[in-house]
Amino acid sequence: MRFDFIRWKRRHGLQAASNEEIVALLEPGIEIEGQLKVASGMVRLNCQFKGAIRSTGTIIMASQADVEADIEAVQISIAGKVKGNIRASKQLEITDHGVLLGDVETPSLAVDPGAYFTGHCDMPTHRFEKSASEEVVPDREQE
Repeated sequence: MRFDFIRWKRRHGLQAASNEEIVALLEPGIEIEGQLKVASGMVRLNCQFKGAIRSTGTIIMASQADVEADIEAVQISIAGKVKGNIRASKQLEITDHGVLLGDVETPSLAVDPGAYFTGHCDMPTHRFEKSASEEVVPDREQE
């Protein structure tokens, strides 16, 4: 199963996560309510989850995932349905059948054709924040 999962990650643009250890595979038929805290590694949710998710690794919501949670992780991939706010410190992707209903904060957002996203998106980057603060705006009265 591990080989197929690595191939799936690469096909979905998660090459950077290929060295992460898979620490949990939660498949259909599982219902969880509460908090999920992951110290490291990758978690694949393909089940019902309600609560909050915090991880220093990668969280993948597979096609049958039905998640109602605020999620914080380094990388997040959505192929199922997620209702909640997302904070991905490196990358968020919403695949062609993925649904996200909530606000997003991430420096990198990839939305495939066929994906659905409704909410606000904040894409902070230090480079843009720094250049904007250094920009001199001319005083209109002096023109």
